[in-house]
Amino acid sequence: MKTVVSVSLGSSEHDYDVQTHFLGQSFRVIRTGTDANQQRAEQILRALEVDAIGLSMVHDHYQVGRERLKNAQTAQLQACVPNTSVTTGVGLRGILQEWAVRRTQASLGHFFDNARVLCLNGKASYRIARALSEHTENFQFADPYLEYGVPGFLTSLAQLERYVALTAPLATTPSAVKIVEALLGSPLYRMGEKRLQMSLQSAVKKAHVIVGNMGDLAPFTREQLDGKTVITSRVSESGLDWMRSRGVAMVVDYSPWLEGRPVGVNVMDAMISAALSRTPRQLGPDDYLDVIQTLGIEPRILYPDGYRRINRMAFVIHPLSQQYLTKTPPLDLIAAVAPKSVMNLIEKAVAYAPPFIYSEISGLKSPTGDEVEGYLITVGGTPKEIMAHDPEFTYSRLLAAAELAKKLGAQIMGLGAFTKVVGDAGITVAKRAPLPITTGNSYSASGALWAAHEAVKKIGRAKIGDNGKMQGKAMVVGATGAIGSVCARLLAKAVDEIYLAAPEPAKLLALKAAIEQETPGAIVHVAGAADRDLAQMDMIVTATSGAGKRVLDIMQVKPGCVITDVARPLDISAEDVAKRPDVLVIESGEILLPGNVRMKDIGLPKGIAYACLAETMVLALEGRFENFTLGRNIEWEKVREIYKLGLKHGMTLAAISGVNGVFTEEDFARVRLLAEHVDAASRS
Repeated sequence: MKTVVSVSLGSSEHDYDVQTHFLGQSFRVIRTGTDANQQRAEQILRALEVDAIGLSMVHDHYQVGRERLKNAQTAQLQACVPNTSVTTGVGLRGILQEWAVRRTQASLGHFFDNARVLCLNGKASYRIARALSEHTENFQFADPYLEYGVPGFLTSLAQLERYVALTAPLATTPSAVKIVEALLGSPLYRMGEKRLQMSLQSAVKKAHVIVGNMGDLAPFTREQLDGKTVITSRVSESGLDWMRSRGVAMVVDYSPWLEGRPVGVNVMDAMISAALSRTPRQLGPDDYLDVIQTLGIEPRILYPDGYRRINRMAFVIHPLSQQYLTKTPPLDLIAAVAPKSVMNLIEKAVAYAPPFIYSEISGLKSPTGDEVEGYLITVGGTPKEIMAHDPEFTYSRLLAAAELAKKLGAQIMGLGAFTKVVGDAGITVAKRAPLPITTGNSYSASGALWAAHEAVKKIGRAKIGDNGKMQGKAMVVGATGAIGSVCARLLAKAVDEIYLAAPEPAKLLALKAAIEQETPGAIVHVAGAADRDLAQMDMIVTATSGAGKRVLDIMQVKPGCVITDVARPLDISAEDVAKRPDVLVIESGEILLPGNVRMKDIGLPKGIAYACLAETMVLALEGRFENFTLGRNIEWEKVREIYKLGLKHGMTLAAISGVNGVFTEEDFARVRLLAEHVDAASRS
């Protein structure tokens, strides 16, 4: 039987003595903790006569970039047993650390993309950081703070490598080490220690992924660790309980297991050395690969309090009119006293402003256990200013917003309102952006028809035939546009007759032909404008990009008609709506979000989002970090897919809203009665 001993500077409370089989051989494995007593550890090591020794709770001889740092304390312990294989596990640890990152990314899909990563000890986690750098550039390394009390963090692998090269003499020269220890114990340092701790706590709170051992994590509270992913080692049941108490969402544990418990990498490395009768220096990659594959060693992905995955998104918004600017501090103060000419100048100037965070988003939670957090990012141009510039003007601002979203950790970004119709409707932005892009138009189309269908049922004037279609007529104004064309395709499957209106005859003919091929038996009419057929319609969808231009005469509309306005800005003004109380005008299909969503006011009731924003949220919940809806030709298959994904993640149609807010059942009944009264009056 071979014997391996792990001598640890950690607590003796966790000592054990077990017998096991390893690589076809019998082993006795003993752990001896010395409670941070270096002298005792040296005494134990000198007295040992075993096959191999592992050193635990000591620093490795770190390799960071081209710099190799030999730790004096560890070297002193190794010198106590010159004729026995002694290892800290450094060779195996590097492989398992990198394997943990790659395995997690492969199994969870894009999990680390753009994640904000905090490495509490960059030297010890260099291999982890190097693997993560393939998926994110958002790093912070706390080494300067933890080693020398220096405020501030390193923010890239290159900075970490330069830092290690510059500080190597301080870490490896005994006299320099003593000077540093004296400075860290001085009253001057202690005066600023609280401020430094607050800085570190803030960094932990902002991070998405934290790399460190259990001792590194001990000072942090639930407020700081809630929802985080932790990459660490040797997570026991008690350790998992601690993670649960701190709200940690997910743990990636790269340590191997032995006899039903996680063991130190130093122990496993010592056992490999003993089993193969080689010193740690003689072990190569092939040896480790053979052992890892033979034993089936894999990182563990643990959820301390049940499955919980938190993904990240961003969404771009902009002021829909000059009036929106007057509600935004500090412009509201200026607007109160400034003449119109001054506000016109401000509107022009704001269009050149860099993107900024308007609101954080939190509390979005699917029944599946998936969660999303993110940001609303504002670009300054109103529709008037966006249309006054060439597309490149807006592209540059959207790409700046995408760079900001990437730094914030977003894995996908949605385009809202007019930003999604500029130029080629997101295609160019998606090609240049550092993260996936969606316009949200698929869910906008789905939500619009969802809302229209529910509203028609509530009004109760249109009947459903034996074929399941609504017995009546529906019109799409702006039918050749991105959302309008999809609405037309879907309405053809749900309504007896559809009318398509747009000022593009050739596109209308092509759309009509496509619908008739997709939906045999569909009755499709086309017209260059809406007015000719308006009075016959039971349902109308307006989906233009007219930026406030008149698209239909509401006075011609049939009593009891349901108009769904999916355009942003709206096609139908509040003044026009007020002229026809016997007509129901709804502002597209807003979505009720799952969970207790927290974000600033976007002009909708709490917990409700525009469908284009909800599309970005659905994709983030599903982990579909890809360019989803782009361009002006939306695929109706994607409209159907995003609808089903929305249902999966708990999205429901919100209370139907109009220009004056949410419609009540009394509102629907009033429209129905007024429509009946108008019909009766016209017949008499």
